[in-house]
Amino acid sequence: MTDFDVLTMRQRFLADQELAGELRDSISMSWRRSKALAVDSDTVDLAFIREPELDSPLAAAARPVMRDLADGLASDPISVILTSHDGVVLSRAAAASSLCHDLDSVHLAPGFSYSEEFVGTNGIGTTLETRKPTMVIGAEHYCESLVNLACAGAPIFDPVSGALLGAVDLTGWVQHGGGLMSTLAVSAAARIEDRLLEQASASHIALLNEFAAVCRRHAGVMVVALGDDLVLTNQKLRQRLDSDDQATLLDYAADCVGAVSRSRVDTLPSGTTVRLTRVDTALDGMGAIFAVHVTEATLRRALAATGTPTTLPGLAGRSSSWRRATSEVRRALETSQWIAVAGEPGVGRCAVLRGAAELKRSGSVRSFGPGDLATPAGMTHLEDELDRDGFNVILRDIDQLDDATVEQLVDLLSGREHDGWVGVTLGPDNTTTAVEGLLLPFFSRTVTIPALRFRLDDLDDLVPLLLRQLSRGDRLTLSPAAMRQLAKFGWPGNVAQLREILLSVVRQQYSGVVEVDDLPPVCRTFARHRLSRIEALERDEIVRSLTENHFNKQKAAQSLGISRATIYRKIKQFRIAT
Repeated sequence: MTDFDVLTMRQRFLADQELAGELRDSISMSWRRSKALAVDSDTVDLAFIREPELDSPLAAAARPVMRDLADGLASDPISVILTSHDGVVLSRAAAASSLCHDLDSVHLAPGFSYSEEFVGTNGIGTTLETRKPTMVIGAEHYCESLVNLACAGAPIFDPVSGALLGAVDLTGWVQHGGGLMSTLAVSAAARIEDRLLEQASASHIALLNEFAAVCRRHAGVMVVALGDDLVLTNQKLRQRLDSDDQATLLDYAADCVGAVSRSRVDTLPSGTTVRLTRVDTALDGMGAIFAVHVTEATLRRALAATGTPTTLPGLAGRSSSWRRATSEVRRALETSQWIAVAGEPGVGRCAVLRGAAELKRSGSVRSFGPGDLATPAGMTHLEDELDRDGFNVILRDIDQLDDATVEQLVDLLSGREHDGWVGVTLGPDNTTTAVEGLLLPFFSRTVTIPALRFRLDDLDDLVPLLLRQLSRGDRLTLSPAAMRQLAKFGWPGNVAQLREILLSVVRQQYSGVVEVDDLPPVCRTFARHRLSRIEALERDEIVRSLTENHFNKQKAAQSLGISRATIYRKIKQFRIAT
């Protein structure tokens, strides 16, 4: 295919988004991403991002490699470019002054970012986006200002952690583009990674060696290792703990690094109690490694009362309606059935699906909401996820999607029923005809999560769990009177509202016992619908005044500057407990 053919395809794509003809997948997908990001297709007009970090390990490792490569290409009009992980140019080496002038004119210079977000399809940004070596020649560039250039990029990964550090790119005029540029870029990236490994500190190497030894000694046990800028976890830990538990565990482990005791017991957000035990023997201050054991208390709780498993990770509840709903979702996941979960906003529909997927499925879980699917980029990201083997996808609030989006979803999901798992959430009623007739038939069953006001017994489990998650421990509890007050509330916002209320409590009181007067004013009411912002402010002022005046209505009315009849009417209107 000639450059003229590609230029014609590019013009047609920019005009009507049609791709008529053969084009490499890496380029066509990048064009679509660039279009979705609303990148300027005519000119490159970039803002300066930041001063390059020339003393970073990446820059230090790349410096001699780039110098050797530039010297070898001294007779050719080709520039060697190093960028950070977000596409910011760190350094540039080129012998041809005329080429440097052209590169300056399109801001392909230190301090400017050539990520796809700003420039569209190019050898740097597309390499970083795909994490694969990429050659972009002439009209394959998304921006008209770059069609006279050819560029070949290769990603650079941290050889210790595997993180994407940046890219090395060779750029020249279009007539010089060819496979040799791509080969040289890949070779340069490999040499830079070798130098990075050589530069790896003694502490990294020692931590890696000790981590491997501990994993061999403690086969089957969860293990986490912490260094100055390195975190290692074994597969057992990643499979057993969800993302919230893992993040909290790392915080606990960091607290333990300098502690005198080599062991401690902590409770994770899911309610799992673990014991961290320091097990490294030869690190000499260069890091720490912990074995993580689930305590017997947690195991006993998991097997207590019923013969069935306890509730889903990170969730809690003892009511029969809650247990029945979550059991249905769990059973569906055991056979990889696609399932819809209905209920009022805030009841935990997405949390139930995610918890069941983390319990019963392997791999990560991706979630997409109406806002994500409202753009071509969001649909592209969903399509990319559905192309993965064994995908796990949650589509939130499908009843809020317009008919056109529903039809797009139907096209994407068709034929993938056995390739992975999909769960959806929706409101308790009023689904559209398109959702009802086109989308829901993909899902074998619909499970309804009950509103919190219909399962107030679950407060006894939910409140301690949420307090542990919000305060990271068991330092804060609610008095029996405060718990009774919560049970009187109507909970129009369900569990999400309970979490908001407890968060406001935690912000005011980090430990001890929370009494009724410590609860937010909203807890003094019995309203079963959401108040407007003005109504909520009015209610809070009345509750505050009543509390300060020991619930003497006349004195409270006087302090507010209203009549006693008005305060009685407002108490009735807001159903304030007095």
